[in-house]
Amino acid sequence: MSGANYLYSEPGGSESPKKRAYLNHDTTITQQMSAPVLEFNPPKFAVEHPVSSDSLYESFMNTFGSVIGVLGQIPCCICCPNPFKTIDQGTIGLISRFGKYYKTTDPGLIYVNPVTESIECVDVKIKVSTLSSIPIVTKDNVNIAIDSAIYWHIIDPYSATYGVGNVDVALVERSQTALRSVLGNKTLQELIENREVIAEDIALHIDRPARSWGVKVESILIKDIIFSNELRTALASAATQTRIGESKIITARAEVESAKLMREAADILNTPAAMQIRYLDTLQAMSKNSGSKVIFIPLTENANGAGQLKVPTVDVKNGDASREEVKDDSHSQVSVGATALSQPLTNAVLYDSLSHM
Repeated sequence: MSGANYLYSEPGGSESPKKRAYLNHDTTITQQMSAPVLEFNPPKFAVEHPVSSDSLYESFMNTFGSVIGVLGQIPCCICCPNPFKTIDQGTIGLISRFGKYYKTTDPGLIYVNPVTESIECVDVKIKVSTLSSIPIVTKDNVNIAIDSAIYWHIIDPYSATYGVGNVDVALVERSQTALRSVLGNKTLQELIENREVIAEDIALHIDRPARSWGVKVESILIKDIIFSNELRTALASAATQTRIGESKIITARAEVESAKLMREAADILNTPAAMQIRYLDTLQAMSKNSGSKVIFIPLTENANGAGQLKVPTVDVKNGDASREEVKDDSHSQVSVGATALSQPLTNAVLYDSLSHM
């Protein structure tokens, strides 16, 4: 019994659900492995234009070339060229007869008359043309240089070969003109922010005339924007000034918020109870210094409205207290250090506070 049958068999010989699932999974994997691999179908360029032999000489040469071709197929016949030529994948063959275009062939093994026909291979793969340091003057009169790359490929081998002398050079020249035309209508800021959109616009300007040359422009990339040293310094200075301005704005906003909070705190502290608490806190802080004399100045009022200052003095070293009465006709505030008293305090409260110091 196999391992799978042993693991998933049940009494009575019936298959369990686990065994059926295992067999179905195994069958699926086998089908996937035996499935044929999809073949790549490249575009077909093969086309033939019938050429008539107008003269007796052309007919004779064609016949003579055919005979030479037959002899060239014999391996031991080294005096006659082999009429079969190989065209690699990614290239297209253009065959001419007596210098006149005859037909287009796809990659593979083809027959060429060794006397009257010639073949020229055209690469139809995607190519990259680099444009280095193209000087540009932007709309805001800034001198820069652009490094870019063009991705293109031939879609009509006949037009690309016989319609233009050098399609690569023609495409590069057209690209430089399009770059100057499009970027000349853009400011430097627009070029930096919208580089991809501008590149697509340039590709459209190049693709239209390139179609007539049998070429399709896939895309154009702006790889680098080169600034002069003076412009680079100016841009760095402008960025620094912008950051400084932003920091000043943030600082000013923080000061405004701080002033609002201080105003709210002042409004809260501008009450009699708050002032008395601050008075006691100040006295406690002053009494912590050993060897110093602390003067308590509570403000009281008598029935006649005359104010008196009860001035108890405490020597921190000796611990004794003495009181002196000083007459004062004013009902205004009395300041102790940095603390202002706006309400009277009784002597009992003061001595109670003193006992806890």
